Amino acid sequence: MTDDAWVVGLDTSKPNMARVYDFWLGGKDNFAADREIAVKLLEIDPTISRQVRDNRAFLTSVAARAAADGVAQFLDLGAGLPSHPAVHEAVREVNPDARVAYVDIDPVVVNHAAALLAKGPGLTATRGDAADPDAVLNDPRVLKVIDPGQPLCVLMVAVLHYVEPGRARAAVRRYVELLPAGSWLVIAVTHTTDPAAIGRIPLYTAATIYNHSPDDLQGWLAGTELVPPGVAERRRWMSGIGGVPGCSDPAYALCAVSIKRRLPQFTQVADGWEISCGRRRRPWRRRWHSGRGETRSRRWRGGSPRRSPRG
Repeated sequence: MTDDAWVVGLDTSKPNMARVYDFWLGGKDNFAADREIAVKLLEIDPTISRQVRDNRAFLTSVAARAAADGVAQFLDLGAGLPSHPAVHEAVREVNPDARVAYVDIDPVVVNHAAALLAKGPGLTATRGDAADPDAVLNDPRVLKVIDPGQPLCVLMVAVLHYVEPGRARAAVRRYVELLPAGSWLVIAVTHTTDPAAIGRIPLYTAATIYNHSPDDLQGWLAGTELVPPGVAERRRWMSGIGGVPGCSDPAYALCAVSIKRRLPQFTQVADGWEISCGRRRRPWRRRWHSGRGETRSRRWRGGSPRRSPRG
């Protein structure tokens, strides 16, 4: 891309996080200000380019895995500038009918995605804030390809480290609440435990970066089923080893993948408890001896229902 602002109102004098990321990926949709900060950060940590390429590999690999598990619709939050393979290219290798909505807060990114990615049935691109689940899941363009009543895979790769901790937690918890059972949640954030690396975070002026911890991710996804190996460094996650590297790595991607499972629901009725699980069941009965040589039956009126004893 030349240094001419091809979009009216586009400010090319300031670095933009999507364009900086594009430079690290080897793309051409970036300007001088983006390249300046990108190169400066590469001088501090030469592994950044490899890390962002690994992020793409993680994103497409997990999306394809979710497709293989039967998920047919995908929400790519903070989609960034087009890169290949794109999410729809990866998942349609598994399911040709898979549907994908690309969402990004940057209008220029959305324009690119609409022109280059969201072409054809089952694809769309729209502007939205990944940290506002209600707005995203009710966006008219998203609803054209996403059925909120069916399982979907929400991809939040390399986006939540731009969201302050309290808001990031609230956003993920809200997605967990809103998504139907069988849905996948995929998270990857930049993380470091190296004091020197933490001190260099302000050098990235394209956006504010927050250093979320493994405990943060664990808490965000509470109540869902973590896919093994759980919360781990990205390469360790993909290899199945799990865990995080030592202090020798100045920064790395921290990942987690989880599935919202359908859990038994207990509905209180007038005469006790019954397991609803999507349909009405008779309240559990247990047999007991009255002490007078007779056996009676009574309803369970509290605590966790247990299997009725045979007898």
